[in-house]
Amino acid sequence: MLSKTTLFSPIKLGSVELANRILMAPLTRARSDAEHVPGQLIAQHYADRASAGLIITEATMVMENCCAFINEPGIYSEAQVEGWRKVTDAVHKKEGKIFLQLWHGGRACHPDLNKGIQPVAPSPIAIEDEVYTREGKKPYTTPRALELTEIPNIVNGFQQAAINAKAAGFDGVEVHGANGYLLDAFLRDSSNKRNDSYGGNIENRARLLLEVLDAVCDVWGSDKVGLRTSPLNGYNSMRDSDPLGLTLWLAERLNNYNLAYWHLMRSDFLGQQSSDVINLAREHYQGNLIGNMGYSHQEADTAIQEGQLNAVAFGVPFIANPDLVSRFENNSVLNEADPNTFYTRGPEGYNDYPKLDLSELKVS
Repeated sequence: MLSKTTLFSPIKLGSVELANRILMAPLTRARSDAEHVPGQLIAQHYADRASAGLIITEATMVMENCCAFINEPGIYSEAQVEGWRKVTDAVHKKEGKIFLQLWHGGRACHPDLNKGIQPVAPSPIAIEDEVYTREGKKPYTTPRALELTEIPNIVNGFQQAAINAKAAGFDGVEVHGANGYLLDAFLRDSSNKRNDSYGGNIENRARLLLEVLDAVCDVWGSDKVGLRTSPLNGYNSMRDSDPLGLTLWLAERLNNYNLAYWHLMRSDFLGQQSSDVINLAREHYQGNLIGNMGYSHQEADTAIQEGQLNAVAFGVPFIANPDLVSRFENNSVLNEADPNTFYTRGPEGYNDYPKLDLSELKVS
């Protein structure tokens, strides 16, 4: 009799073998230094969570002056590569697997965080919100539309970042095509009003995303590349007039790749849009599908047992529970995450959450 597939079953994502299907979702935590170099604090943080089937790092700048947060990491300098090498070494020492998330902040990049440089986007439409700068909260500025002649430089930036990620010892990379940042801003029609070959219909709006995927896959091989998208998420003033149509188009188009996985965010942080993008993607996408956003242990396990998903990425639970896999295995109570320390400096709320004391568990 075949055993059922659960969260704890091993899986092969592309060519990467994982011990379980509990993935650590990318989580911006703002613990790098002023030069966007990850240090020992970050190495410890990820090593402590190496029992995850796969760690997907926080969003990481592919090039200079695309900073959307204070102190997020980059992968464009030698010092950053060396910093990440210490992280990957620490994770691998604990037999973990780790992908680097490649990212350009697009219109979320405030000039105060980028040497006064105006942010770029598909169209000159600002995010209707405020951003934390070193001088306090300020409104987002209006970006300038990327010129056609500038777009190859963006693609080359992602490709060089992929090369640097390989030098830093990662097991693969994830392309960040979600949450209103540059690639997602091109993809969705509320932020992309272009009338050239990168705007208009879905095929044109997706052109930059697919060009980046092609460039990154040329470096890694598609079976070590993942993609994250968020067709419903309203974060960063995002919306698409047809999120289901966008999901269907992506599902069918991504079948042309042999990606390690498609990481699909299923809902909207703001609660403004709701549709079943997961089942639509599962019906049409033939590769590994990773679900994300608000899954409980039981819901995730059921989704995997029923074949709806191949794995599930957990975000906030991994913030407060470095041993989340063990806690799920033992049906233990989870630590509660403290939002007040999500983006602060230092180890508090980052590397000081308690782990489960297995010696105190009763044996039945």
